[in-house]
Amino acid sequence: MKNLLLSLCLVSIFLSCNVESIKEAQSEQLTLQEKKSNVKNINVVISESTNPTSNGTVEHCKTINLVAGQNHIAGTVSIDVEGDNLVVTYTSNSDWTINATHLHITNCEVDGFPTTKSNNPKIGNFEYASTHADNITEVIYLINLSDVTEQFCFAAHAEVSGSSEETAWAEGESFTGNSWAMFVEANLEDCETDGDEDGGGAY
Repeated sequence: MKNLLLSLCLVSIFLSCNVESIKEAQSEQLTLQEKKSNVKNINVVISESTNPTSNGTVEHCKTINLVAGQNHIAGTVSIDVEGDNLVVTYTSNSDWTINATHLHITNCEVDGFPTTKSNNPKIGNFEYASTHADNITEVIYLINLSDVTEQFCFAAHAEVSGSSEETAWAEGESFTGNSWAMFVEANLEDCETDGDEDGGGAY
């Protein structure tokens, strides 16, 4: 009986150590990883990184400020076209991290965004969304171009952390409600350059 109890204790300790080893291995995986999203639309891939791939050196089709708490520039949101995908990249500045993102793309019709009765955006109903691991500074959405019209509008929202936790929006035009939420107008044609059929040119 004593031998049986001793064996059970040793097995329990062994399993506990293995669980800790697995957790450590998972925490040390590559910084860039593909995530599963809670989006309704399946034509999307989301990647996140603690080390931005562009580091401010890549010229994007369109780049706008990511404004946090109305008063801080927490980073940028950029648009590119690569092959059959629209690429939307959130990149935070060095003193900010990205905790969650919400993205909605429409054809710029009046009722294109999900809003409340007072015309404030309902980010919980945005088509694309994801929460992110600790210390994430870049989030990339790859969206199939079949879901995007040539002239389109998008609202890019984020929850960010810096000296404080703030909500953030890609800088653009204001919604007609009483919040400071914003959306951006864009055109796929502006991402096409001579000799580059896949886009990626400056906006």
